[in-house]
Amino acid sequence: MSKAKVIVLSVVEQGLSKAEVARRYEVSWRWVHTLVQRYEAEGLAGLEPRSRRPRSNPHTTDEHVRTRIIELRQKLTIDGLDAGPATIAWHLAAEGLDPPAVSTIRRILHAEHLITPEPRKRPKSSLRRFCAEQPNETWQSDFTHWPLADGTDTEILNWLDDHSRYLLSMTVHPRVTGDLVVETLTTCINTYGPPSSTLTDNGAVYTSRFTGGRNAFEYLLHALGIQQKNGHPGHPQTQGKIERFHRTLKNWLAEQPAAPDLATLQAQLDTFRDLYNTARPHRALGRTTPHDAYHARPKARPAGTTIAGHYRLRFDHVGTNGKISLRRAGRMHHLGVGATHRGAPVLILIDETTATVIHRTTGEILATCTIDPDHTYWRNNEREPGRWPSSRTMNDDSGHL
Repeated sequence: MSKAKVIVLSVVEQGLSKAEVARRYEVSWRWVHTLVQRYEAEGLAGLEPRSRRPRSNPHTTDEHVRTRIIELRQKLTIDGLDAGPATIAWHLAAEGLDPPAVSTIRRILHAEHLITPEPRKRPKSSLRRFCAEQPNETWQSDFTHWPLADGTDTEILNWLDDHSRYLLSMTVHPRVTGDLVVETLTTCINTYGPPSSTLTDNGAVYTSRFTGGRNAFEYLLHALGIQQKNGHPGHPQTQGKIERFHRTLKNWLAEQPAAPDLATLQAQLDTFRDLYNTARPHRALGRTTPHDAYHARPKARPAGTTIAGHYRLRFDHVGTNGKISLRRAGRMHHLGVGATHRGAPVLILIDETTATVIHRTTGEILATCTIDPDHTYWRNNEREPGRWPSSRTMNDDSGHL
């Protein structure tokens, strides 16, 4: 029999006074009185031990905030986005709510059975992160696969700033080629300025170092003074940031309607790019968005360059007359290259003052032409002015090579 029952029975059955019972059992008179009242109201059940927990707690998470935590967890998961406690805290703050501690959010999610335990997951303390100190110090690039609604495979080409994780470019293609890598890189340079270096794997679109020579991408980097970095074969962890980004992208795409064609998929990627850059806090950036991190510091620049300015890119072949036609500001111009290079595949870099023609196979600069809006023909500054060419090339409209 419990002590509470003995006390009550001493008063009720034996007729002892409450003060006497209190002295005998070394408790307060008030406690004896309370026990008797409980017995009279509830019987012996009222004498069972009761919780000492306070009826209210000033530090309890507000019910509205608790409900919003659960809603955010479910919505972010459905959207294919990160839905961890720290991310939820960021969204609460963005909505003007006072977020509780991350540990509190985690307890709420556990109580609602919204967290799946992962006991074998690698601890964060074992990870070693390498990060560029400035935006544009290193750009990572890679492409990944994604199917259309009918199962047709596509390839998504991405450019990512290493320091800020800012998504510079994301385009979808039936197949990624070396020309597309060069074209998207040049578009990024025109928009954000040239990076100090690039980091890619050893795919053929990025390097020809294992097959001898250089490809167009390597020649472009050399011309712009950009350092090229490649990961070790079979070691994708070197490009870990963009590899991890691909997982984030695919988690999001998996929750979207299957795209029937490239245009629809590109529209989805454009939506994701804006969301990823401006509305999604990044864990590795202290819950800052990539957009804010990219614009928070001065940009790095290439250590050295042979070509400067704002770039426009064009792929072409030298014509049979040794020239290349180029439209600028609505007017057609002709670049003199030389009949000896007729048919050569070239890469043309146009800045504000100069058009530079580079052989896409050898990397040789075939011509530099000063931009002159008042003349339709721009001579090759790499060649000394000479006499008129032979009659074989006289069908050219200007006669100059």
